[in-house]
Amino acid sequence: MAVVNTLYDVGARDENEDKTGFAHLFEHLMFGGSAHIESFDKELQKAGGESNAFTSNDITNYYEIIPAQNIQTALWLESDRMLSLAFTDKSLEVQKNVVIEEFKQRYLNQPYGDVWLNLRPLAYEQHPYRWATIGKDISHIENATIQDVKSFFKKFYTPSNAILCISGKFDSDSVKEQIELYFGSIPGGLKPARHFPAEPHQNEFKSKSIKRDVPANAFYYAFKMSTRKSTAYYLGDLFSDAIGKDSSSILNIKLKKELELVSEINAFITGSLDEGLFIIGGKLSENTSFDTLDKALWKEIESIKKKGFGKSKLNALKNKISTAKAFQDQGLLNRSMNLCYFELLGDANGINEEEAIYQSIEHGDLLSFAEQILVKTNCSLLKVHQNAG
Repeated sequence: MAVVNTLYDVGARDENEDKTGFAHLFEHLMFGGSAHIESFDKELQKAGGESNAFTSNDITNYYEIIPAQNIQTALWLESDRMLSLAFTDKSLEVQKNVVIEEFKQRYLNQPYGDVWLNLRPLAYEQHPYRWATIGKDISHIENATIQDVKSFFKKFYTPSNAILCISGKFDSDSVKEQIELYFGSIPGGLKPARHFPAEPHQNEFKSKSIKRDVPANAFYYAFKMSTRKSTAYYLGDLFSDAIGKDSSSILNIKLKKELELVSEINAFITGSLDEGLFIIGGKLSENTSFDTLDKALWKEIESIKKKGFGKSKLNALKNKISTAKAFQDQGLLNRSMNLCYFELLGDANGINEEEAIYQSIEHGDLLSFAEQILVKTNCSLLKVHQNAG
């Protein structure tokens, strides 16, 4: 098998704040047929392949998994929809309805589904990370016109704004000829310039409470942190594992097992290209108040800053990360997507350098990260209360 992966340097952050959800809408539109191909999936399946895609606030990624001898089919399909997507009122209406239904099912009619719709605009004031990938409001998709989507496509879906990776067992010279054959004549276009508004430095604690039909009260502490290219990204990744990745993490042991204040708690980073978030989230135990949890959590954070968690814990975390990444990179699809992503960051070889970065992290580096990032004036808290009765 082989993988043909195409990453477009466009995500929800590139949208107009009055027309959000377009990057994700395109993830669906791209499977609706193109100039010379009526059904993308039908042609791919005839060649024994399968495909999928995903959208984030930063990127949109498409991939095909296909028998290596049929790579040409995937290149033909990808190049044709890059050259000329089939825009019709019917296809737009169909995909709009699909996205609107997804918005309702996953974000509006599901417990905790609208957390990010509330947390993002609380944490961000100016940057387009203020809205989730699905968009700010369902009406933005409902009101999308053919001209809107054509303009979005023309601006972002060009060779100059895309990264292609092909992985598998194949003859490189032959595949390069095929790439030239299918993509060489497509106008390169200009890579869109980005001028995002600068996010102001947060210097005060922010909090918001919402009431929903949920099985348990929930909390989400969001701390601003640095960009994906920063060394601090790796510090945040390692530190979040230390305090909230699994049952052996610090907050799970203290707040769940010992104090029994929460039924679950975890920590993670968003890993955003621009200024990201360090999140501590979870659900309260039945008889725990938000205030009780808040006091215990901040007390534990301050304790971690002072005491740390020891060299053996750090080494165990590094080993876990090394093992997880080695396991992940065994998969052809993951390697393909990661190579594209690191090329977007500036150098595809970065995929080979991460291990050394993680191994170079010292205990003091993590404590400095916590001292700088995990402070109340850098925190936005979303509390989800159960509806009474």
